[in-house]
Amino acid sequence: MATVSALTYYPIKGCAGVTVDRAEVTPTGLAHDRSFVVTDPDGVALTQRNVARLATIRAQVLHAGTKLALSAPTTDDLILDVNPHGPLREVTVHKWHGTAHDQGDDAATWFTEVLNTPARLMRAPIGLNREGSGDTPGQILYSDSTALLITSLSSLDGLNARLLEKGADPLPMNRFRPNIVVAGWPDPHTEDQVHRMQIGPVEIAYGKRDIRCVVTTVDQLAGVRSGPEPLRTLAEYRREPEGGVSFGMKAAVLHPGEIFVGDEITVTSWL
Repeated sequence: MATVSALTYYPIKGCAGVTVDRAEVTPTGLAHDRSFVVTDPDGVALTQRNVARLATIRAQVLHAGTKLALSAPTTDDLILDVNPHGPLREVTVHKWHGTAHDQGDDAATWFTEVLNTPARLMRAPIGLNREGSGDTPGQILYSDSTALLITSLSSLDGLNARLLEKGADPLPMNRFRPNIVVAGWPDPHTEDQVHRMQIGPVEIAYGKRDIRCVVTTVDQLAGVRSGPEPLRTLAEYRREPEGGVSFGMKAAVLHPGEIFVGDEITVTSWL
């Protein structure tokens, strides 16, 4: 029987995740997932591809989303009043151009100090209508392309077995920054073959395989790149015909609802 092993949402794109026992799944993914983005002064999103230190920033959504608690090593914590009606700025996230609400100078000063580069914090406009991509596009906020990323323990076990054979250290799941981790699938990369799946009231649809980038080489606790793995090993057995290497399945939300760690996962159709 397949079950939910872990649930994690990422309030700020590129920053640390928040692991929870239960999550509200909305049409754009887990509640509050990637509803904020850090940008440079020109509105271009900062990500771990170019600013690995983002990984060390932790954000907690408080009081039904009206406050954001921020923390990072060697920097004082900040409790921020979220402004859903702040100045509307143009932003670029991955290949998408849109708008976001600037969260003010206090937030900008804090992120600039932590990241040692000029930065501003932006929030998604209420009702942002942004279409994802893949076989089932769905709706998203500031993720790159889909509402959910799903991985499995068996996929990670298969990768780590290969790393250990080489004498390399195994890697934690947080290198892949998933939203939902599945336990109980005996074969690695079973998620690749899922067309539709049900978790309680929530229905999820396949979008595409996740082509991985240099973010997977960032130590998520230290906020620094730590070598060529897992990309080097994934290149040996997970190359995709269109280019790149994959790990995990990107998915859209067909029907929202509440899910819990331990919930049974039912695959209703396969690719």
